[in-house]
Amino acid sequence: MFQVSRLPAAARLLGAAALSVVTLASLATAHPASAAGGEARGADHLTITVRDAGAGADGTYELYCHPNGGSHPDPDGACAVAERDTRWGKDTFAPVPEGSVCTMQYGGPATAHVTGTWAGRPVDTTYDRRDGCGISRWDRMVPLLPDVGTPGAP
Repeated sequence: MFQVSRLPAAARLLGAAALSVVTLASLATAHPASAAGGEARGADHLTITVRDAGAGADGTYELYCHPNGGSHPDPDGACAVAERDTRWGKDTFAPVPEGSVCTMQYGGPATAHVTGTWAGRPVDTTYDRRDGCGISRWDRMVPLLPDVGTPGAP
């Protein structure tokens, strides 16, 4: 028979707390970022591929956040804009909801494909500027996405 039930409640709690600390410590050392040593990157990593946005904006960029880095032209600004829209229970990169009423305006041929991991969740989404909703969605993500403006605007 076990004699655990004869231990005072404080002793059982202390034992449980010690086990929790050991478990958390083992998980922390098993994290891929900590296993990479001096070249550790944040768990938030995105690949952004931009097309038809114009000279200097087209290309494929890597973005790491926490710490910020990669080949993205503005990693600090890009991480900040994604972080700004990160909320519990909300998809930071959600598409325009089905059935949305959008203005009939054209924002140009630019497209972007964003893949990777953000806030522990996989990301695989596309952006375009084919109507008012798409333009607004794109502009909310500048500077993660390039500021292409609206064709014909002064």
